[in-house]
Amino acid sequence: MARKIAYWGSTALASLALLGSLTYLTGSEQVVNGFAKAGYPQHLRIVLGIAKPVAAIVLLLPGFALLKEWAYAGVTFALVMAIISGYLSGDVKSWILAPVVLALVAVSYLTRPPNRRLTAGPRL
Repeated sequence: MARKIAYWGSTALASLALLGSLTYLTGSEQVVNGFAKAGYPQHLRIVLGIAKPVAAIVLLLPGFALLKEWAYAGVTFALVMAIISGYLSGDVKSWILAPVVLALVAVSYLTRPPNRRLTAGPRL
């Protein structure tokens, strides 16, 4: 039971944080300036603003084991890059928030139930 609570709690919180990336699509001055300060092109803001919420939805839906593996991997890569970028640009908010979300994603991945895991196929 504790494993199930850890899985759903971490998955829900991580997905909520990832859905917050929808703000990247608003084009608000704060978001645009944040990406510019980090030296990123604005089209990356659009890509992440779509990809992170889609990953959040995939993590919450039943089934789609292979897609879930890709979502976990993509989110992990994005968050690791956010940690590095936040550290190098001096952005304390992302330097603190990204590791917390990454930890939630790790707990979600490690505690997921068997029906949400990718099973090994036949070896050739």
